[in-house]
Formats: sequence, structure tokens, C-alpha cells
Amino acid sequence: MKTKFFILIVGLCLCLTACSNSNSNSNSSPNLTLGGKVSGLAGSGLVLQNNHMGYLAVPANGPFTFVNTLSSGEAYNVNVLTQPSNPTQFCAVVNGSGTANGNVSNVQVNCGASYTIGGTVSGLTGSVLSINNNGGDTISTSANGAFTFDQPLGTGSTYSVTVSAQPPGQTCLVTNGSGTVANSNVTNVQVTCAANTYTISGTVYGLSGSGLTLQDNGGDNLPVSASGSFTFASQIDYGNPYAVTVESQPSNPAQTCRVPNGTGIAYADVTGIQVVCTNGAPTSNLWTWESGSDQTENAGSYGSLGVSAPSNLPPSRGSAVTWKDSAGNFWFFGGTAGETVGYFNDLWEYSGGEWTWMSGSNSLSQAGFYGILGVGSPSNVPQARGRSAHWTDSAGNFWLFGGFGYIASTNLSGRLSDLWKYSGGQWTWVGGPQGYNQPAVYGTMGTGAPANIPGARQNSVSWTDATGNFWLFGGIGIDSAGITGDLNDTWKYDGTQWTWVGGSDLSGQPPVYGTRGTPSSSNTPGGRDGSVVWTDSSGNIWLFGGETNLINGVYSYYDFNDLWEYSGGEWTWIGGSNVTNQAGSYGVLGTASSTNIPGARDGAASWTDTAGHFWLLGGEDNAGNLYNDLWEYSAAEWTWVSGSSECCQPGVYGTLGTPAPTNVPGARYRASSWIDSSGIFWLFGGTDSTSLYDAGEFNDLWKYQP
Repeated sequence: MKTKFFILIVGLCLCLTACSNSNSNSNSSPNLTLGGKVSGLAGSGLVLQNNHMGYLAVPANGPFTFVNTLSSGEAYNVNVLTQPSNPTQFCAVVNGSGTANGNVSNVQVNCGASYTIGGTVSGLTGSVLSINNNGGDTISTSANGAFTFDQPLGTGSTYSVTVSAQPPGQTCLVTNGSGTVANSNVTNVQVTCAANTYTISGTVYGLSGSGLTLQDNGGDNLPVSASGSFTFASQIDYGNPYAVTVESQPSNPAQTCRVPNGTGIAYADVTGIQVVCTNGAPTSNLWTWESGSDQTENAGSYGSLGVSAPSNLPPSRGSAVTWKDSAGNFWFFGGTAGETVGYFNDLWEYSGGEWTWMSGSNSLSQAGFYGILGVGSPSNVPQARGRSAHWTDSAGNFWLFGGFGYIASTNLSGRLSDLWKYSGGQWTWVGGPQGYNQPAVYGTMGTGAPANIPGARQNSVSWTDATGNFWLFGGIGIDSAGITGDLNDTWKYDGTQWTWVGGSDLSGQPPVYGTRGTPSSSNTPGGRDGSVVWTDSSGNIWLFGGETNLINGVYSYYDFNDLWEYSGGEWTWIGGSNVTNQAGSYGVLGTASSTNIPGARDGAASWTDTAGHFWLLGGEDNAGNLYNDLWEYSAAEWTWVSGSSECCQPGVYGTLGTPAPTNVPGARYRASSWIDSSGIFWLFGGTDSTSLYDAGEFNDLWKYQP
């Protein structure tokens, strides 16, 4: 029994072994080793790797084999992960890559003395320069002087130093940047930087006299004998200012030539400067700096509540709401000192060339006092906010709706939907909730109801009709589903209740343009905020531009330059593009044309003059660039009137109280504006071109005589 059992067991084992070997040979390749030999190693810390995995520390010269094996047909790539130190050496791999068809044993790692690659940077002006060696081993520096790459190379290795990122406004060239390492450190690589320079050029229009001479930056005189293009001989370094002025006016006949867009900063070739010459002395189209600071972030001076004084001055701000009373005095409320800085709830009046602080706090981000719904009181005041909707009724009372608010004591912020009236020197809370981010109650379209209320929102546009009803369109806010987005709903308020008149109760609606010039009940400007609006002499409503973050399900920054008319309950696409983020077509300064159109923007300032013409100033494009161009819309044509066709221009203030052809406000958006009984335009504050979302607001006051 024992003998038979033993034979059975031996037979079973032989069978299992054979079966195992048979399965192995038929289903997988044999494991193949990867290795070779290290020579010349004197330091410590050498680590090899294969295909960025399978690390192997090598302590000494001699053969080596990776622990991880290869399959037949598998690619390998051996390189040095860590070079040895104590002493520092450079190890180079020979025969390090290939495909394994058997055991690999011919990888050679040769170690020897290592040498650094370096040199000197000169001419760099403080911006960051990036250079690399052999496509890697990058150095970033903002200082002149010596540099050395981190990774050393061995004797016989090649090096190639190149610029991987030029510093802004400069071009850096490499000399002695390539070669083969001998038996010493490489120290003679030279990186020499120089400022980029740009030409200053433009066009002269209307020149008929002789003797016109232009200057740039007070020199570089350029005589001009005829209308047409001009270019100054001297170029301007990157980031340096240019200021084109008229050094001598033409005579025979006598003319006045002005340069409304002659100042700026050179970041590229400047080609759009326009010099406009007219007969005689200029009597209109001039800006006057009336009061306030020519610097941003001015603290102002409140003085005593209710007392006007020449020294009073509102602090710098943007996004305030404005109105003109029946006596022609200018009022404004609230605004922002930068979205992360705080909001105002102070009320100011400008009359007789002096400011008066009328109500609210002289501190930022204060809570309001609502009092009793529907009951006015001298102690009532809306909470701090900016970007509200507003209007003036036929009795001269001021109304305020919503906006974005922030209270420092609670650290709470959000969009508002409360409604206020200012009359007889006191505020009355008329309707809407006190809380933040309340959704709309739309009710039935076309039917007013006491419960109806637009959702909390900011950056809406608003107007009043011939019968005194208040109208509200769009903005960014809360829809009927409680979702935040850009709205395209239209509302009417008759003094007692709200009526949802048109548009969607949901945010994020795309525009429906229809046929240009043809009204339709299906047309809509689409959800947007930061547009401008005006009313023509026939009572029709016009809307231009604005921004949205969502189009056809894609989130980004989109700005419009489309022009719409609203009449008889229907929208008509009148002009501009049905494609977002379009550049402007400026044409000739002062000349109307059917092809002219302002570029896409939001947050512009606007007026309607006594003749019913619409005026537009500045704003922000989708890239965050701000403008100071002034446009007039009349007889279905746009005219570029003043300011620059290029973004981000500083103001030219001139002398306080003195108009001049060269004066112009700096680029800005969300400024306050109004027109007085004499037809003069007024502009106050706004956010400047250097700081969009923190501080950087103006408190300058400008006057423009069209």
C-alpha cells in the first residue's frame, strides 16, 4: 500500500509540473532582466530609473540589475534620476533605451567630473526673464548679474541655453549659449536684454492752413503740411508714456487743431492718434475738470451734515446711483469703494459748485434703518450698496431698487430687492424684503399684483415712460427658481405694484435677434447686465451693450455691442453685432458714419441731450480693459467724438476749472453721470483702468459742453 501510494503521489506531482510548465509557455512571455555596468563612480547617491519607474540606488562601480523585470517586446529607457555628490559627479547613460527581446545587460553608466553651466544677465529692468538649458533646467530671474543652472553636465556633454519666456516689454538675446562641455565650468553665456521700442503715429484731418507742428512728450517736433498720416522720428520704450500735442497752430487760414486721444502708454506701436483741424477757435466739445482729485482712492471730506462748503468732497467711488431734482441740482447715493473694500450709503447733493452731505453714514458698509413699511422718517436710510436701479418720478421724487450690499458688522453680503423712495428730505421703505438674494415672484405675465416682486439683482437698466411708470430690465440676480444668473425679464412699476411684462422668469437666456430692423414678439436682447439705456423723443426705449457669463451653455466673459429698440411691447435689433466681444469701428473723429460702432462693453456712462441724441462714455470690455472714448448716436449713426480708440488711457486734467482741447477724463467704468438744464454733461467718479475689483476709484467731477 505504501509503495503504491508513493508512486501515485510522484506521478501526480510530475503531472502538475508538466501542466504548469505547459500553461506558462503558452500564456506568457518569460521575465527578462534589465541591467548593465557603472564605471567611474566616486560619489554617493546615484539613483537610476527605467521609464520613470523602477528606481535603483547604485552605491558603487560594477554591474547592476533592476529589480523589476521586462516582458518580451517591452520598451525600456534608463536614465539618471539623481546624480552623485561628495564629490559631485555627472553620470551619462549609454545604450540606455531599446526594446527587450532577451535579457538586457549592455547599459553603460559612465561617471566623471561634472561642470556647471552659467553666465551673466544684463540690461534686465526688473521684470521676470526665464531661460533654460537643453529645453529644461529653467531659471527665472528679475535681476541682472551672474546665473548658474542647477543641473551640472559631464565632460563631452552638449549645452544649449535659450530664452523660454521674454520679460514684458523687453527682448533678451543669448550669445555663447551653446557648445560642448570640456574640463571646466561654463561661465561665458551672455543674456543681454533691451527695451522694446514703438513708433507713435496717426492721422491729421481737415488741415488747410500752413505751419502746423506736432510734438511728442514736449519735443521731437514734427512739421505737418497736409492732411494724412504722420509718424514721429523718435520711438518710445515699452511702458513709457507718450503725449502728442500741437506745438504751433496752422495759419493762412487760421485753424485750431486738437488731439483728443494723444496721450497714453506705449505697449505696442501706436497708430490711432487723430489730429482734427477746424477753422477758428474751438467753442464746444471741450472737457473741464471741475472738482475732485486727479488721483484715485481719495478719502474726500464730508464736512457737517446738511451744510455745503467749498472744502466738501465725496470719497472716491464707482457704481453710485444719480438723479437731478426739479431745480437742476445733482444728487447721488451709495456706490462702491472697491468690491472687497466696502460700500457707501451716503447721500450727496451738488449745487452751486459745492457738495453737501445730506444723509447716511460717513463710514463704509453700514446697515440701513428701514423703519415702518410705507412711513417716511428722517432716521430711515437704505443699507450700504452699489449698482442699484433707480428713477425719478413726475413729482421729482427719487426711487431706488435693489443692488448689491454689504454690512461690515455682520460680514453679510448679497443682492437686494428692497424698494425705497426719497422725498422731502427723508427716505421711505416702500416694498420688497430686507434680506439678501430673494427670488422673484413673477405672478402672471401682464397682470400686476401686490405680491409680485422682481428678484434680487444688480446692474439692471431702468427708465420711466410718459405716464410716469417705472420700467426695469435684466441685470444679474435671482430668477424664479432661485438661481443666480443674467436676466432678460422686463418689469413695470406703477407706484403701487409690479407687473412682469416680458422676457423669461429664468436666467441665462440667449439673445434672439430676429431680422435686423424688424420688431417681433419673439425677439429678446437675452440675459445681460451692465447695459446702458435711453429714451428718445417719441418715448421709445433704446438699449446698448452689456455683459453676460453664459451663452448657449458655455461660461465665459461675453460683452455685447448690439443696439436694441423697445416699442409697443416688442424688441427690435437695430444695429451692432449679433456676435459677442466685437472691437469698435471708430471711423474718423467727429464724423458720423453708418459703419461706425462702439466696441462691445459694459458699465459705460450715458446721457441723453436736449435734442434727444444719445451719448456714451467709456466702459469695460470682456478682457477687463477700460476705455475713455465718447460717442454720440443720432439719426441712426454713431460718431466718435472724444477720447481714445485704445484702452486703458490716463486722464489729461489740465487746469482746474479751465476747458481745453487736450483735456479728457481717464479710462473708467461705472461712473455717475447727468445732464443739466443747459445741456451740459457732468461725469463723476467711476472705477479706473488699473484696479478693476479692489480700490482704484475716482472722485473727480468733469463737465462737457457738446
